[in-house]
Amino acid sequence: MCTVIISTTPGEAWPLLLAANRDERLDRPWELPGRYWPDYPNTLGPRDVAGGGTWLAIGDTGVVAAVLNRVGSLGPAPGKRSRGELPLFAVAEPTAESAAEAIAATDAGRYRSYNMIIADRDRAYYLCGLGYGHPEITPLEPGLHMVATAGPDDMTIPRIARHLPRFQAAARPVPPDWGSWTGLLSDRSLPAGSELNIPPRSGFGTSNASLIGLPADRGTVANWMFAAGPPDRNSFESISFAQFA
Repeated sequence: MCTVIISTTPGEAWPLLLAANRDERLDRPWELPGRYWPDYPNTLGPRDVAGGGTWLAIGDTGVVAAVLNRVGSLGPAPGKRSRGELPLFAVAEPTAESAAEAIAATDAGRYRSYNMIIADRDRAYYLCGLGYGHPEITPLEPGLHMVATAGPDDMTIPRIARHLPRFQAAARPVPPDWGSWTGLLSDRSLPAGSELNIPPRSGFGTSNASLIGLPADRGTVANWMFAAGPPDRNSFESISFAQFA
């Protein structure tokens, strides 16, 4: 995955909103969000067929985790584990805080470098694994943030410099109405290199997209809208949250 937008507003009816585009080799197979992992039966997410894990997952307790490649770390490497197992580890935890602590305790040298976003209804964290030592935890302040191949809100990245102000200026969605976020996530307009929805280039591009909302009221069903392809060419369909708390 290459871009995550997260908005946390404690006290709102929908305190956690997350939008994500997965940018990957277009020939790398994946499956729609489901419950694929016998060792993690309380986990919902799309499955990366090649690595067996996922780039985005939600646990039944309401922990959300996404993993992104850092610059120059696309794809597997000999002797390294798949980063797709990290969201599975994270969302098995009861809270975002304990999930961030669990990931921070892992050996980052087991994986190629990565960024992670871990959040629940109350808190959100950014974690950075640089391929050695242990990942660092950075709490994210309430508000809207964007992460790609470097740290949060890094305006040296063209897509963040272009699109972060757009998301900040947009009305905050109230799921299931995602308002202008759907169009922003689908943006493939020029200039090249700043698109949020990356067109196919040398077999690489945006392969799917997600919009996720967690409600403050646990009696209200969470909302996950998933586009099974580039979001400007595929409609967002609702994913079932059976068993979700």
